[in-house]
Amino acid sequence: MVARITTFAFEGIEAKPVDVQVQLTSGNPHFAIVGLADKAVRESQERVRSAFAAIGLALPPKHITVNLAPADLPKEGSHYDLAIALGLLAAMGVIAPDALDEYAAIGELSLDGTLGQTLGVLPAAMAAQALDLRLICPEVCGPEAAWAGEGSLAAPSLIAMVNHFAGRASLAPPVAGELAPAAAGPDLSDVKGQDGAKRVLEIAAAGGHNLLFCGPPGSGKSMLAQRLPGLLPPLSASELLEVSQIQSVAGLLERGKLSRQRPFRAPHHSASMAALVGGGIRARPGEVSLAHHGVLFLDELPEFPAQVLDSLRQPLEDGSVVISRANRHVRYPARFQLIAAMNPCRCGGGPGDGACRRGPACARTYQARISGPFFDRIDLFFDTPPVTAMDLTLPAPSEGTKEAAARVSAARAVQADRCADTDGTGRRAVNADAPAKDIATIASPDERASALLADAAAKLALSARAYHRVLKVARTIADLDGAGGVQRVHVAEALSYRRRLPDEQAAGASTRSLAR
Repeated sequence: MVARITTFAFEGIEAKPVDVQVQLTSGNPHFAIVGLADKAVRESQERVRSAFAAIGLALPPKHITVNLAPADLPKEGSHYDLAIALGLLAAMGVIAPDALDEYAAIGELSLDGTLGQTLGVLPAAMAAQALDLRLICPEVCGPEAAWAGEGSLAAPSLIAMVNHFAGRASLAPPVAGELAPAAAGPDLSDVKGQDGAKRVLEIAAAGGHNLLFCGPPGSGKSMLAQRLPGLLPPLSASELLEVSQIQSVAGLLERGKLSRQRPFRAPHHSASMAALVGGGIRARPGEVSLAHHGVLFLDELPEFPAQVLDSLRQPLEDGSVVISRANRHVRYPARFQLIAAMNPCRCGGGPGDGACRRGPACARTYQARISGPFFDRIDLFFDTPPVTAMDLTLPAPSEGTKEAAARVSAARAVQADRCADTDGTGRRAVNADAPAKDIATIASPDERASALLADAAAKLALSARAYHRVLKVARTIADLDGAGGVQRVHVAEALSYRRRLPDEQAAGASTRSLAR
């Protein structure tokens, strides 16, 4: 007789069902786990053996075979322990074999038989619901599993599971964790001066556009970036589910506590490619995936290795990252908003003692660390001027995050009513996510605006991507202004936020006067 129970293997955030088959046959005592299991899975036999001893059971002196099907699907991690143990208990007759027919199990066993924290419980619980199964998980993960719906079981230990199936003590269904309130972040009113930078930050928040601040040290670049999450609306229900699944796989959900606050990730410039885009032996999610539906802030942008920055080009376009291995491909969602900050040159480029004495050549060399195709994927460039002592003595601005967030929310509501479902998920896209085929419909400029854009595209040698991004930014500016169509003033302001060469920066040339 073969005892069976379902568990799950993870490919990205997708939980794929695995049939755990346990068979006891006569022969020399042996415990074998087959089915393309890694070392952590094969070590499960020792954890199961010790857990059984802790509850007063001994493995039978038979040939024990555990097959994890399908055999060609890689199995990684320690979360197979509970399913293997339950299948073995059923094969031994400790619990009725048919008692496991309606269940799936995931959890790591300790040597004393208790069940510890396990990654990926939320996507596993959702997959179990889709298969019309009830998930058995560790008690500490119960609040996380309960978010997928009713029917899950959360057990503190293996003996508790035995007593439950024997009818001696029933396990209560877990209660979903709390929905954490949004934490109070820094306010935009803390930033004195920099009215232009606040304006471009608001445009970026309203349309979901990528933004780069370039300015001398102390000009408030990081302060501004850290205040962007406060301008963004909370996660929708579908976005919350996607973000929470990634956090579950990454082990970032504490007691099943979810939050509708958008992620804000700020990795150090020493981060490796695997840390940023994901990877490693078990292909874990990287910073771009942990920032899904949120903000990825890269400070000191040119200090990141060029190869690491160029690895962001695909997720910036596709909203996902694919990690390739010899035997499989793992996909993680990565639809994030990129905010970056940099000094104009290695010297800092600030006034006074911090001024660069090498001129535009220093800026060209420093900015050449970043490839042109990467720059082409940034919608908004803004040169933050130095903050003077007079700016710091001024009273705090009367307008802060609350007022700017209200305008952003109104602009996003307009986009939600206008944008179509572009990917079949029911998600309403912001302007930055609008596909090229829809730009002519949603961001069609009037005659004067078209003439200005055509002239600028020829003089600035805009690529097709840059041309479309200018139109998207212009559409966002029009939404903030409450305008029905894209006018010349909106295109002019959008063009003023395009990247300028170091020579133009040094000379103080700017097209922002077109917008006034």
